[in-house]
Amino acid sequence: MLSQPFDEVLAKVKESLAAEGFGILTEIDVQATLRAKIGKQMGRYVIVGAYNPNLASQALDVEAQIGVLLPCNVIVREAESGVQIEAMDPGVMAMLVERDEIRLIADEARRLIGNALNRLSAAA
Repeated sequence: MLSQPFDEVLAKVKESLAAEGFGILTEIDVQATLRAKIGKQMGRYVIVGAYNPNLASQALDVEAQIGVLLPCNVIVREAESGVQIEAMDPGVMAMLVERDEIRLIADEARRLIGNALNRLSAAA
């Protein structure tokens, strides 16, 4: 949980992911989308679709269908006591595909995402 303003945390998340070799494929403003589509009122909530081109390429070479599990989603959301950051565990890919090569790639993605998120916590 971080206490900085939401937009500052969102920018730091992207910077920290970039420092670990991740690009941003998508950024979905869930709050704005749900407000526009169904009139829902909620706190700030953004899904950042992060991918590491090298790891994605390796995974696609092993299993072309792995693309349905890409990118790695990281959420940045308002919570009562600050801004919460959470990420999908890349190990889910390995569990679904059940191939050793994918497990090794997922382990590396987990390490890199962990580094990015830990950097944010350490800077708080």
